[in-house]
Order: sequence, then structure tokens, then C-alpha cells
Amino acid sequence: MANLIYGIPKAQLMAGDAMNRALTRMAHEMMEQLDLTNVVFVGIRRRGVPLAKRLASIIDKYEHVRCPVGEVDIAMYRDDRDPTELKVKVQEKLLPDDVTGRTVILVDDVLHTGRTVRAAMDAILDQGRAARICLAVLIDRGHRELPIRADFVGKNVPTAISEHIGVMMEEIDGGDGVALYDGRMNR
Repeated sequence: MANLIYGIPKAQLMAGDAMNRALTRMAHEMMEQLDLTNVVFVGIRRRGVPLAKRLASIIDKYEHVRCPVGEVDIAMYRDDRDPTELKVKVQEKLLPDDVTGRTVILVDDVLHTGRTVRAAMDAILDQGRAARICLAVLIDRGHRELPIRADFVGKNVPTAISEHIGVMMEEIDGGDGVALYDGRMNR
């Protein structure tokens, strides 16, 4: 699974079937632990959005509960860039409902330093006071810079700082898979 950003993979970590099994397991953990009638999924753009939709779909399949799914763009909430220097178009937060009093399941593809999650929580809390925010990630690769931990994890993958995880999603990339890459990104 060659990737334009990362190059040739060092190791294939998951193919489509393994991703689906991990997501199904995560959804079952959510079904056991949460009151699904009060859950709102919020995917972090880009790959967190299709992951959130897939998790909500699995829950609907097994529990017949339709959890709303929304998305959040964290570009203006990043702490590693001056917002006045960003050349990004401000995008509205496409949250499905008022999050006040709801359990928000924040969904992302890879948890690394925790800074993306912190930015996403800031964006969500700007829209209301959630009763609870849970974090669901497909891959937890470690190397946290902030005290953030995922509540639902598809796979823990210990990595070196120099390594990168590439996630491909059918909805965005035309196929599903997760691979480990060595070296610097080509961005």
C-alpha cells in the first residue's frame, strides 16, 4: 500500500477486514459502556469522519439506535501555528445537534501527541457543554505530549518517533488499510 505522503510502507498493520473487526469491537465496547440514546459522534476531519460514520452504522446495525454523526475541523484551534498566519478557509463545525448534556464520542484515525484531540475538544466545547467527551481512535501510537488517553482503541502500535502511521479509508482513498512508514513525511 504505497502512500503519496509517506512513500513505501515498512509494515502493513491492517487491511480492510482487520479494520472492520477493530471497528466492530470498538462499537461493541461502546454499546456495553454507554447510554447510546445520548451519544453524538464527532469525527475529526479528515479520516475521523468516515470512521465516526462507520462506528455509528455498526451500532445502528446491532442496537437499532441511530446516533447522530458530525464533524469538526481543528485548523483554527491548533496550538502549533499562529491563527493569523494560517492560510486556511474557516469551515463551520458541522455538529449534528446541540452537544450540551450529551455524550460526545470524538473519533480520529491516529492518536499521537494528543494535540489534535485537545484542539478538537476546544472546538466542541465552543459549541456547548458536553456531559462527557470520550475518545475513539483506530490506532494509538504513543508519544503523548499532553495527558490524553483514548477510551476506545482499535489497535495499539508502539512506534519510534521517526516512524509514521498512514491510514487509508475507502471513502477518501479508495481502499482501507493501515501501514507503518519509516522516515520523514513528504509533505
